[in-house]
Amino acid sequence: MTTKARLLAVTLDCAEPKKLAEFYHEITGWDVQYAEDEYAAVGDGTTSIYFGRVPERRPAAWPGPDKQFHLDFRVPDVEKAVEEYIALGAVKPEFQPGITEEGVGWVVMQDPEGHLFCVCPERS
Repeated sequence: MTTKARLLAVTLDCAEPKKLAEFYHEITGWDVQYAEDEYAAVGDGTTSIYFGRVPERRPAAWPGPDKQFHLDFRVPDVEKAVEEYIALGAVKPEFQPGITEEGVGWVVMQDPEGHLFCVCPERS
C-alpha cells in the first residue's frame, strides 16, 4: 500500500512575497503566518500558501501553453468578489472560458504578480 500524503502547502515564486501574502490574506481571510522580504506565508492552520522571492520570475501568458497551475477559490458572490479582488490589485483577463451565454460558471483572475486563480461560485 502506498503511503498517503496530505497537502501541507503550495509555494508560489514571486518578486514580492510580503505583498503577495497580504493580497492572499485579504481574499482568503487566512492569517499571515510569516512575512519577510525573501519568504512569506498565509494559512488556515491546516493548509498554507507560501511565497518565495524569485525576482526574475515572469508570469505565464493567459491563455497560453506556459500555464502550469492555478488556484481555485469558492465565494458566495462571484461578481462582488471579482470587483473586490480587482480593487486589491488583481486583474481580470479578457479571455474567460467560464463565462458563457448561460451565465458565469467561474471567473479567471490574475493576482498582482500574474499567478492565475479562479473565482468559483459555492455549490448548493
